[in-house]
Amino acid sequence: MNYTQNEKIEQVTDTTLVIGVDIGSRTHYARAFDNRGRELTKKVFTFNNDIEGFNSFYHWADAIRTENNKTIVIIGCEPTGHYWFALANYVSDRQMMLVMVNPYSVKKIKELDDNSPRKTDSKDPKTIAKLVVDGRYSIPYMPEGIYAEIRDLVYRL
Repeated sequence: MNYTQNEKIEQVTDTTLVIGVDIGSRTHYARAFDNRGRELTKKVFTFNNDIEGFNSFYHWADAIRTENNKTIVIIGCEPTGHYWFALANYVSDRQMMLVMVNPYSVKKIKELDDNSPRKTDSKDPKTIAKLVVDGRYSIPYMPEGIYAEIRDLVYRL
């Protein structure tokens, strides 16, 4: 479904936890924010691109959600190759919403924080989360059934 930017902004309310995730091939980096862009974590959370890493991420996010009285979790990430597919399937099974931000937007916006275009694993999740709070994201199509199997086959080749 296509939403206008205003509709996307309205999805991020006082009860929403926004998590920015910098996707990597083996390791992901995450930071959590509220609807106003205030950081709810003291440091970057690192987790692996496997089931153990996803479980630790889920427990970390759930602890922050509970601690801050949030009911909705929106996870923003950049579409980095096929590495985001496993995380997307994992979080959708747990009633968390995964959204995508444009990599070009991340590249341009991150200079606003410190006047530096440098890419760091701690800076990108913050930039991604800010874009989500501002409604600058898209909702990815996640195929199901036979279509998901076909997609998996294509990436295995």
